[in-house]
Amino acid sequence: MSHEIEIGRGKRGRRAYTLDDIALVPARRTRDPEDVNVGWQIDAYHVDIPIMAAPMDSVMSPQTAIECGRLGGIGVLDLDGLWTRYEDPEPLLEEVSHLDGEESIPFLQKAYSEPIQPELITARLQQIREAGVVVAGRLSPQRTQKYWRYVVDAGVDLFVIRGTTVSAEHVSSRAEPLNLKRFIYELDVPVIVGGVSTTTAALHLMRTGAAGILVGFGGGAAHSTRQSLGVHAPMATALADVAAARRDYMDESGGRYVHVIADGGIGRSGDLSRAIACGADAVMLGAALARAEEAPGRGWHWGSEATHPEMPRGQRVHVGTSGTMKQILYGPSTRADGSLNFVGALKRTMASTGYSEVKDLQRVEVVVSPYRPL
Repeated sequence: MSHEIEIGRGKRGRRAYTLDDIALVPARRTRDPEDVNVGWQIDAYHVDIPIMAAPMDSVMSPQTAIECGRLGGIGVLDLDGLWTRYEDPEPLLEEVSHLDGEESIPFLQKAYSEPIQPELITARLQQIREAGVVVAGRLSPQRTQKYWRYVVDAGVDLFVIRGTTVSAEHVSSRAEPLNLKRFIYELDVPVIVGGVSTTTAALHLMRTGAAGILVGFGGGAAHSTRQSLGVHAPMATALADVAAARRDYMDESGGRYVHVIADGGIGRSGDLSRAIACGADAVMLGAALARAEEAPGRGWHWGSEATHPEMPRGQRVHVGTSGTMKQILYGPSTRADGSLNFVGALKRTMASTGYSEVKDLQRVEVVVSPYRPL
């Protein structure tokens, strides 16, 4: 039973923790970093590293999705984004990088008001497929009904349905909601869906037949949902809750394993290890890869929340450039701030805690150790 704190006489709340609030405890046995395996298998697809690149236009173009795949991860292209609205979005991306702060949201709202062109969905996914990497594309829950067939016909390997908050039972008086259970059952490709942050919501999504669940709101660095809506899910607690839901679902389903993917808040290499320690199988990197020299955002980062026509819940943030995508993932690192060599850091963490497989790192002992940077 988790301890609740009295906020006032009429309200109690559970204490929740961010990834910064926890730390891993070194084990009795250590290993050589070269002896650990950081590969990840989801459905039929085996990749070298447990990292997905977030479907955000500041991070993923068709070319950077291919690059991420070649480096051993999975790049997810945003099929609601600029690459399916414009034949050549590069001039727009260039302009976004030069705007004043006040101008950026109205500009993004206008840029994303152009209609999606289904033939561009097909063209972008085929471009990624021809490169021989895992093909992953994302649609928002609102657009899945309309465009899913183009995505499947283009030969996507992993279908990502990603929203700020996704439920298996969305209630709407205006539109026929997406019936995830029926949709996933009828689809021939594995679906990754989210975000969620509670045990109950995750259990409902697992029962739809999803191959993976995204935990969190996505776009941790680039959204302001806490400020604008008052909604927030501290990642360490959310992951531990969803991992508990997975354990319950495995018992209920006779052993069906659903992958848990931390989405948002993985800004530095230490966050990757801590997310896995809390129960994640893999992470989705947004801001961390927006710092790549190849990133379309040119040192700026934003998510779909910033482009909402009526209620923007995000902003364009300056993340700068720290190195190539290869350096961010594999190093070598020239700085000690955790922005480079995510995979090297994960291997070292596993070595110092004595685990040879990523999945086993979920069993590591953790302590609550609130971190206050100097």
